[in-house]
Amino acid sequence: MAQGLAVSDVVNVTVTLSPTAAPTRNFGAGMLIGSTDVIDVNERIRSYSSMTDVGGDFGTTDPEFIAATRHFSQSPTPAILYIGRWAQTASHGTLRGGVLNATEQLMSAWTSVTAGAFRIDIDGSTKSVSGLNFSTALNLPGVAAIIDAGLTGGSVTWDANSGRFVVKSDTTGTTSTVGYAVAPVSGTDISTQLKLTTGLAGTSVPGIAAESLVAACQAFVDKSGDWYAAEVLPTVSNDVFLAAALYIEALGKKRIIGTTINSTTVLDNTLTTDLASVCKAANLKRTFLQYSASSYAIASFFGRAATVDFTGSKTTLTMKFKTEPGVAAETLTETQAATLKSKNCNVFVNYDNSTAIIQEGVMSNGYFFDEVQGLDWLENFIQTEVWNLLYTSKTKIPQTNAGMSLIATKIENCLQQGVVNGLIAPGVWNADGFGALENGDYLETGYYVYHADISTQSQADREARKSVTFQVAVKLAGAVHFVLTLIWVNR
Repeated sequence: MAQGLAVSDVVNVTVTLSPTAAPTRNFGAGMLIGSTDVIDVNERIRSYSSMTDVGGDFGTTDPEFIAATRHFSQSPTPAILYIGRWAQTASHGTLRGGVLNATEQLMSAWTSVTAGAFRIDIDGSTKSVSGLNFSTALNLPGVAAIIDAGLTGGSVTWDANSGRFVVKSDTTGTTSTVGYAVAPVSGTDISTQLKLTTGLAGTSVPGIAAESLVAACQAFVDKSGDWYAAEVLPTVSNDVFLAAALYIEALGKKRIIGTTINSTTVLDNTLTTDLASVCKAANLKRTFLQYSASSYAIASFFGRAATVDFTGSKTTLTMKFKTEPGVAAETLTETQAATLKSKNCNVFVNYDNSTAIIQEGVMSNGYFFDEVQGLDWLENFIQTEVWNLLYTSKTKIPQTNAGMSLIATKIENCLQQGVVNGLIAPGVWNADGFGALENGDYLETGYYVYHADISTQSQADREARKSVTFQVAVKLAGAVHFVLTLIWVNR
């Protein structure tokens, strides 16, 4: 039967999908920097959405596990946590096998093997493993233990969280290597069953020499653009932490870094060599510190900040008055509390009304933590929305006043969300003005956006296809931290 003429000859419909807009960053994405040998230096960073996930990789006494507990103990619960590996000491050469599916993990696939064998290069030397009898093995960790006992120069473990075997060299440093497994000369070949062969296993990762904290931070930046707050778990010298903090400070992409101060020297108002004093003297606005006798308290501090949803209504908060689940509050004298405040060092502290709160919620230069985080979000939100305007336009944004209005509208929409979430609020502008804005004017919306008429643009800027300059005034909502009440009594 003839089909007839195509309908498209008369009615031609074309469907075009718009490009997917770029997402805004997550300013609740914290990253614990630890040195426990779980994540190799090639992977560097691993993401977790719950303590169950963390517990699959780390032991209960590992710093990363303890700090993650503090992070996820918040209410509401943070959605994500990254853990980054710092090679504080030289690392082991590592080979992670391929992931075994459910069938491949059945013990029946392993207990039938009574003379398993394979060969593998460790530190450049071929190791032959043979006579592996798994008939009595109860689980895959037991299988790994049997292989481990038969391997010289390296160790074998079962990674239950990822469902794979992991081989590590016993040595560390740049000469520490693990090659891929190959078939044995004799015996039952299990190299493929272990998924340690080329094409099945992951990347063979050689060991590296001990690296500085700055080098580790550089590796984290190169590896992932998702994390926002780095929280250093190991105790390090002032110079080591300061170098990393200065690196974070200088990054073009906004990030912050923090750590816990356990040393009581920070409580001495006569000392200026403690970490808090050093960071304050360096005027670091992207560094946040907390004094605590509890280990890794800073993870609880940022864990609370991580719960802010900037897309919601009235969701922003001040870090003062918040609590830290799992962290013991400090009992301080008024002098000690004043010393910490003068050094811009946060603390979770007891009050004599049976409550405990974080105070003062500041960065090392005295800026309030919530304002730094909030303004980082606002900057990224405006940047992303204007980018998406240019990127998703079916034609172009013209160099006309109409085109400039489109950009201004995007900026104003972002600022309005800042009002909705509580970052921005109406108030008096007490700085130099621009456009129609003068010092002393009341910003009824909490913000003001100005741009010059397109006719004022230079020919060079026009030929370079630039927009006019947009200037934005923002009045922060702030937060009440202190209340003064005067009571007058008359008889």
